[in-house]
Amino acid sequence: MTAPDITPTRPIRLGEIAHARSGDKGNHANIAVLAYTDEGYAILRRFLTAERVAQYFASLQPSKVERYEVPNVRGLNFVLYDVLDGGASRSLRSDSQGKALAVALLQMTLTLPSDVNPERCRRSAPTNPERFPPSVPNPVRRENTKANIESQEPV
Repeated sequence: MTAPDITPTRPIRLGEIAHARSGDKGNHANIAVLAYTDEGYAILRRFLTAERVAQYFASLQPSKVERYEVPNVRGLNFVLYDVLDGGASRSLRSDSQGKALAVALLQMTLTLPSDVNPERCRRSAPTNPERFPPSVPNPVRRENTKANIESQEPV
């Protein structure tokens, strides 16, 4: 008798490691999911499958779900066929254009192996400082004290 394969896991909400947008094309919807980090994109590619998305939206009865990878923006695009009850001009649904589908998908829980560190996938994860310019202080937010006003260069 062999022991069952028990791998320790940890749950994470998809919205913790990615953001998303959605819209319609007739009776079909698409959802773009964009990871915050490269590590997050690797998790999306591994755990956010077309089958998983189809199961998550089973109540909408998609006839098919396709997944497209867009690595240059760390994204996955899902097309959900026949989920909008006829589309914007025919449907009586409150979300006939599928705009809320992205928000709904971000609530999905992914179950990750315990060796995956979700902290490296979140928005606040360390980034490569050479990739982004340094922050520039916003002069509008400075207090309008006489000393600050006099020290500002003329525009």
